[in-house]
Amino acid sequence: MKILKKLLLFVIFLIAIILIAALFISKDYLVEKSITINKPTAEVFNYIKFLKNQNEYSKWAKLDTAMVNTFTGIDATVGFKSSWEGNKEVGKGTQEIKKIDEGKRVDYELKFEKPMKDESLAYMSTDSVGVNKTLVKWGISGHMKYPFNFMGLFMNKMIGGDLEIGLANLKNLQEKN
Repeated sequence: MKILKKLLLFVIFLIAIILIAALFISKDYLVEKSITINKPTAEVFNYIKFLKNQNEYSKWAKLDTAMVNTFTGIDATVGFKSSWEGNKEVGKGTQEIKKIDEGKRVDYELKFEKPMKDESLAYMSTDSVGVNKTLVKWGISGHMKYPFNFMGLFMNKMIGGDLEIGLANLKNLQEKN
């Protein structure tokens, strides 16, 4: 009984620490990763601006080979939507192109329905960093309510690794062509 009481007190203490810490943690997050691709910027941008192409390099698209995708609109234009529904790892949601700065950046809005409801903003950008060298950045930002903002401490690890895998896949695809 004494051990159970100590364990319960420890759990309450741990929860209290998390709740108190969350008061001082930003509710906004930004995860951004980048990679250099040995291809001209125009070629790389003309590939990444097509939202359907993300299925070729995104880690998330590879998590469920039976995932159902539906597309609405004209790809590589503002308003184009990609919707997905898959297993519990992939969930269900939509991604919509919100803005295109031709040759430089594409902004997206992500709406997740499953496994949890959430909205985020994402972008991909390209910058020339030398002859036939392009710096590609992929970022995701969002807002988390208290006390869930405590997870913001781990967002870079949770999402950043997936972005890095996607960027490495993109680099491999681009450089082999």
